[in-house]
Amino acid sequence: MRWIEASVETHSGDIDEKCEKLAELGVPGMVVEDEADFRAFLENNRQYWDYVDDELERHFAGVSRIKFYLSDDADGLEVLRRVRASGEDVTVSYIEDSDWENNWREFYRPIEVGEKLVVVPEWESCTDTERLPLRLDPGLIFGTGSHATTRMCLMALEKLIHGGERVLDLGCGSGILGIGARVLGCGEVFGCDIDPKAPDVAMHNASLNGMTGEDFKVFAGDVLSDAAMRRSLGGGYDVVLANIVADVIIPLAPIARGFVRGGGAFVASGIIEGRQDEVAAAIESAGFEILERHCLEDWHCFVSKAI
Repeated sequence: MRWIEASVETHSGDIDEKCEKLAELGVPGMVVEDEADFRAFLENNRQYWDYVDDELERHFAGVSRIKFYLSDDADGLEVLRRVRASGEDVTVSYIEDSDWENNWREFYRPIEVGEKLVVVPEWESCTDTERLPLRLDPGLIFGTGSHATTRMCLMALEKLIHGGERVLDLGCGSGILGIGARVLGCGEVFGCDIDPKAPDVAMHNASLNGMTGEDFKVFAGDVLSDAAMRRSLGGGYDVVLANIVADVIIPLAPIARGFVRGGGAFVASGIIEGRQDEVAAAIESAGFEILERHCLEDWHCFVSKAI
């Protein structure tokens, strides 16, 4: 089936009024792309990231538009006619069902990480017999293996996992780091994330790798503010991971120390260039000795030992 993708240019202040007008004309659903909303969202949630992809910023630069999708048949064409008759300047393109569902997949290919792992999208076959496959649905939530911070954490895990370790991933997202730890041979993984969707997403990805809830458990919650969550996660972990951002890692470091057994490892990444010194100071003040410092594409990763 073919679909009509229609786009109406507008201004930030007119979006609500124009959406109401389009709804009255029979438009069934709308997608708003607006630079002002995008900037406000970033500002209100800035504690959760230190970097926004340049391509995403370019996509929203100077943009204020409403998109809607209509079936390319008599009913859809009638709605389009009414919208144009109302005086709206509508730009139209066409999308096939196959394009809609599958074109995004062309951007994801297997990614070799370190010396042992290869991250494989779930629909791809793995022809590399010398690496351990880590299967992932990359369309669900942050953590696909392509970002420098994720790759550095996975490379650190290659050195830290020898078999049977208990691993805790703070801010687990897609679950990729915990899954990587299990693929490498750790005994069990616990994860948590502030995103309520994370447990379902991470467990779905874990299931793609033959893992079950017996050895891979994920919870939704904020370990910074929720003492009950911290108690439920327990302690004595051999490896604790935090691939988040500097503003979270700094207050998280002393909490992470409570999770790690003496001599265990704390891997902290997601640290943008310019923030590494203050994060390093916080990690050391929390009772860790930094053993390794890595930098890739202006991102930093620290591997530390609990002392």
